[in-house]
Amino acid sequence: MTKPKKDIKFQHRERRQSRGSMSDSPTEERNGANANGNSKSPTRHANSEKQKGADAAAGWATDDEKVPVKEQSEFEKKRQTFITRAIWTFVMIGIFFGSMFAGHIYMLIIVTAVQIISYKEVIAIANVPSRARSLRFTKTLNWYFLGSTMYFLYGESVIYYFKHIVLVDKVLLPFATHHRFISFMLYVMGFVFFVGSLQKGHYKFQFTQFAWTHMALYLIVVQAHFIMNNIFEGMIWFFLPVSLVITNDIFAYICGITFGRTQLIKISPKKTVEGFVGAWIFTVLFGFGMTNVLMRSKYFICPVNDLGANIFTGLECDPNPVFIPHTYQLPFIPPNWTHLPTTASISPMQFHILVMATFASLIAPFGGFFASGLKRTFNIKDFGDSIPGHGGMTDRMDCQFIMGFFAFMYYQSFIAVYKASPGSVIETAITGLTPEEQVEVVKLLAKHLVNQGQLAPAALEYLGEQFQMLRR
Repeated sequence: MTKPKKDIKFQHRERRQSRGSMSDSPTEERNGANANGNSKSPTRHANSEKQKGADAAAGWATDDEKVPVKEQSEFEKKRQTFITRAIWTFVMIGIFFGSMFAGHIYMLIIVTAVQIISYKEVIAIANVPSRARSLRFTKTLNWYFLGSTMYFLYGESVIYYFKHIVLVDKVLLPFATHHRFISFMLYVMGFVFFVGSLQKGHYKFQFTQFAWTHMALYLIVVQAHFIMNNIFEGMIWFFLPVSLVITNDIFAYICGITFGRTQLIKISPKKTVEGFVGAWIFTVLFGFGMTNVLMRSKYFICPVNDLGANIFTGLECDPNPVFIPHTYQLPFIPPNWTHLPTTASISPMQFHILVMATFASLIAPFGGFFASGLKRTFNIKDFGDSIPGHGGMTDRMDCQFIMGFFAFMYYQSFIAVYKASPGSVIETAITGLTPEEQVEVVKLLAKHLVNQGQLAPAALEYLGEQFQMLRR
């Protein structure tokens, strides 16, 4: 039975082959068959040629011109990216300068938004596996720790800079005097909740998430807190560090593509030693010039004493001695060389800006290298797409966090002037004296003001009567 079947198949295949090999077939003559037995309709061939001509005339690539199409598509993609990036660059510049000139409170809002967005982007990298594992409360705990940390840090700043407002308010006083204990208990509650949410089989992963959250809190939230303190100390301590980092980044790119040859660090192959050093020189020069301009405006050099102030209303204060020019004797100038100046009048801030510009050029870029290494670890190009054309907020702020932290520490260590203020005196009286002792302080202070002619004697008598009425 199998043998006839094979013969039938063989005969059928042979019959089909014989039909395809007939050169005098009317069908092939009608279709214009070639010698190899391949047939093609003359009408279709002519139409295809016409279509190719029409495509070429219309600017479309034909089958033989696929490479130019790809190059054109790539060029259009880069062009669109460049346009989007340029537009959003100008948008960010406008928002930044508009907020800075509108008042300190608007800059605080901007920094808070940057802080939250950056934290969200970094946490999102580690949240993807948690969703795959269907672990509950992981994302909730991330945001809870952010909230409790911001409550602690913001509270510290408000109490420190606005003691005269917070400590005299009946509602805010308990929160101010027990702020650190409340913050600690908030953190402990999150810690207990995390331990209670541990699931068997996922311990290692959950503790990794816990460590990742705390790393993000320290590198982003804590450092952003010190940037806010820089705003409170004076707009110059915020604007100068930010502008130094941006200037260094721009000139590192320009110097790198112009004469960069030697690779600087493997984690960022495009960074060169020549660009690194060239950017340092230009950043120092920019720092000297910008400092000279900003020192002339009290809106920039004065600490915040009115959150409603702006560039038009300005601020009033006694300038920090670092902004007052000093006369320095120039070294290595012979006394008999009268045609050369032997002294120079320079404000000490010009020497401090040399240190800050050097840090912005030589140390702050390592914040960007750290971020590059982090992205390579997770095999991602950007931290997110918060800013069209620029990637994530963290991609733009990776160097700013560490620079702002350094600016605060340097200011507190070498520039800040510590003296008693009404807020600090009130804080000491409220937290260190009993109510009876506080009343005595008020009486003595009123008596001193009467002796100095600042108060009328009747005011002292009035205070004495009021205290006696309260005792009754």
